[in-house]
Amino acid sequence: MGLRPKKILKIIVGAIIFLTLPTLLLFGFLYLKYNEDLPTGKKGEQAEQLATKMLNALDFEAYKNTNYIEWTFKNRHHYKWKKNKSTCMVYWENYKVNLNFKTPTESKSYVHNFEVSGEQSMELIEKATKFFNNDSFWLVAPYKVFDEGTERSVVTLENGKTALLVTYTSGGSTPGDSYLWHLDDYGKPTSFQMWVDILPIDGLEATWNDWTKTESGAQLPTFHKMMVFGLEITDLKGN
Repeated sequence: MGLRPKKILKIIVGAIIFLTLPTLLLFGFLYLKYNEDLPTGKKGEQAEQLATKMLNALDFEAYKNTNYIEWTFKNRHHYKWKKNKSTCMVYWENYKVNLNFKTPTESKSYVHNFEVSGEQSMELIEKATKFFNNDSFWLVAPYKVFDEGTERSVVTLENGKTALLVTYTSGGSTPGDSYLWHLDDYGKPTSFQMWVDILPIDGLEATWNDWTKTESGAQLPTFHKMMVFGLEITDLKGN
């Protein structure tokens, strides 16, 4: 005898509850533990000086004079960024996109090394751009604190130290995101907290303390830890 519709529905509902309840409980726990309101900072000269101190600690001039950066993000996306020419080749799975940031209409897309056009090309270019905006931010975010459309302010922490709050009012894939940079005594980043649309919990913290110096002298991270998750950056080169 087959199962009655009511019995089937009961099994389905039970399975959904069994699968989703632990997830909901975990999210509730993490939300209560980590969620923080966006702090209020004070704009002005002190904020500008703190941002400059951070750039000096990372040798911004060396980064600015870096012509080429290559890296792999989370073993999924690979980048060959000709920074001095405003282009980047993005690779993932069987796709390759050559992004041209100065003249986006000259960007090109490839599937299995065969160039594609039309709607498929536009979709791949859009996806590659989103990948680049996200993955490059995890690589060079400290160097972007004076980018056009940014606002900087100083936040006094509970321990009396100061942190740098940077809000991106425009640009990138998710304008409006804010990052609170925690710095050591020399101004070098050790972590930041995030208030971003892509994350359901506000104020999550990620480390910025696994640094390496490239051939060009730029200081770039190789790993970030966020809660129990790790974001690995490999195959890193810069000259």
